[in-house]
Amino acid sequence: MQSGVKVEIQHVALAFGRTQVLRDIDLAIEPGEFFALLGPSGCGKSTLLRVLAGFNRAQAGRVLIAGEEVSGVPPWKRNVGMVFQSYALWPHMTVAENVAFGLEERRLPTGEVRRKTANALALVGLADFAARRPGQLSGGQQQRVALARTIAVEPRVLLLDEPLSNLDARLRVHMRRELVALQRTLGVTTIFVTHDQEEAMTTCDRIAVMDQGVIQQVGTPVELFDRPVNRFVAEFVGTINLLPGSLQRTPGETVQFVSPSLGTLSLPYAKGMPGNGEASIAFRPHGVILATHETDPSRLWLSGSISEREFMGEFVRYHVRVGGADLIADQPHYLGMADFGRDATVRLGIDPAQIQVLRG
Repeated sequence: MQSGVKVEIQHVALAFGRTQVLRDIDLAIEPGEFFALLGPSGCGKSTLLRVLAGFNRAQAGRVLIAGEEVSGVPPWKRNVGMVFQSYALWPHMTVAENVAFGLEERRLPTGEVRRKTANALALVGLADFAARRPGQLSGGQQQRVALARTIAVEPRVLLLDEPLSNLDARLRVHMRRELVALQRTLGVTTIFVTHDQEEAMTTCDRIAVMDQGVIQQVGTPVELFDRPVNRFVAEFVGTINLLPGSLQRTPGETVQFVSPSLGTLSLPYAKGMPGNGEASIAFRPHGVILATHETDPSRLWLSGSISEREFMGEFVRYHVRVGGADLIADQPHYLGMADFGRDATVRLGIDPAQIQVLRG
């Protein structure tokens, strides 16, 4: 396997008819990085992956791999490997024959084909399954065959298009760990398309969040979760309480946030906070505590009542009616712990340091 290479996407745009699918995409993916394109269905992430692979041609912009522009290079000459959502295995071929297919297409010597096929199957833990056919394998094993077939040809870049979406929840968790381990072993630059934010955050070094063909934010999982730049990223990455209103800067170290649902809230001023005007405040459910009375004077306390309660195992998710707003509070669950019932009156405590102010 080749060492990781840099991938650069410079001002790429693509439209199908009058529908603009990609809008001025500008990204730099570092050598050996495990990078995710994350967003809802129809946001353009799979189309961008196909542009990188050469299956779609952008109408503007450039794609560079290891400093070489490949915008006009056909897919089979880019040395880019792609694993499709459907795996695209040949049902009449054995596992070994599926993995060897790309090597044989390159007209490599028979001995080299056998060696590379065996190495790829060993890497994905399927050395003992070489003689089986895809129909005799589980979904997770079929995915490994698709991976082995792709890495056998030693691509410069590995592209993964929703590779876990056909697996059940438990197997997805197991396979994403295997993906990370394999990528770290190979050191190949990997770009992973998913609509599942948990998958992206648990596997990738950095993530580009996309919406309507536009890159909304690029950052590490922690950066996206802790410091979303706008409402879309805040709502798409994790669960969040998001309240619209307006911001009014006052003399001193506080600002006034006027919420149609909650009234006026006094918040500590933070560097980089938007100026006066329309804004939203955002805070995560796990940063909220529920109590029968105020217990921490440093918190912002609001009165509410429990409208819904969802037992999630490790925690209980409460939906709390506060004024005209519905807020979410996640409380850890322990053996024998008493929970709040529906319609219970509670005090909801928010740590001001965990409140973010977003423009608009």
